[in-house]
Amino acid sequence: MSRCIRIIPWLEIKGKNLIKGINMEGLRVLGAPEDFANYYSENNADEIIYYDVVASLYGRNSLLDTISRTAENIFLPLTVSGGIRSISDIKKILKAGADRVAINSAAIKNIDFVSKCVEIFGSSTICVNIQTLKDKSGKYYCYYNNGRELTNIDVFQWVKTIERKGAGEVILSSIEKDGTFEGFDDELVTKISKIVGIPLIVHGGCGKPEHIIEVYNNNKEKIAGFALSSILHYDFVKLGNKKISKKKEEEGNFEFISNRNSVYSYNYNTTTSLLDLKKLLKQRGLPVRS
Repeated sequence: MSRCIRIIPWLEIKGKNLIKGINMEGLRVLGAPEDFANYYSENNADEIIYYDVVASLYGRNSLLDTISRTAENIFLPLTVSGGIRSISDIKKILKAGADRVAINSAAIKNIDFVSKCVEIFGSSTICVNIQTLKDKSGKYYCYYNNGRELTNIDVFQWVKTIERKGAGEVILSSIEKDGTFEGFDDELVTKISKIVGIPLIVHGGCGKPEHIIEVYNNNKEKIAGFALSSILHYDFVKLGNKKISKKKEEEGNFEFISNRNSVYSYNYNTTTSLLDLKKLLKQRGLPVRS
């Protein structure tokens, strides 16, 4: 049997809240990240990714307490991204309970930071998040600061560079597809799959199981997993947040979810639970863990 692909809930965090937006903008609060992480752990997630969406913007990572609370209750690999600028930052994150980190801004500002991190922590602990979208000329360039800052770095050259520097894995995030439920950027994933030699995690745009099936079947030799957010988060919210205490529920504004004029009003009804998703993928022949 082929190696199993990982189904990974992607949790975007601002302050103490789990948030979600579209195209990495218009962020809406959903609740406490630990509650979502615990729920996904109980429902057979393969890994959890915590991404601090404002850490790079403000030059800090504020997730240490959240990481510690999460690590006390779940026993899954935990990856942390956002605001990682130094070896000291990584040490603190790992000490708090994370298993590895994903770097973006720091790598763009100093590519040798990747090789330095790999030398100290090993390639399995260091992955690189690539944020990108296609411009009007059809070219893909790298972004950082949660899609706020554009660079002149060509994505396809960049993925080769970070591989040479020793990164253990690539998390490929499509800004254009993020939060849209429209499906992954198939063109981008296929082009990256043809040139990358390290495992690839695909993120941004999943709205139904068929999106995963199609992209995986076209690139199965390179894809190691899928990082999912909206399709899973809104299903958890749809359950009535039975696993979120009233106190924590008050942290979020859930009104927009039920508003028929909301951008989420239709897609909200197309979400799926993690258990059901993995069951369907397995039935369709994808090598996922039950």
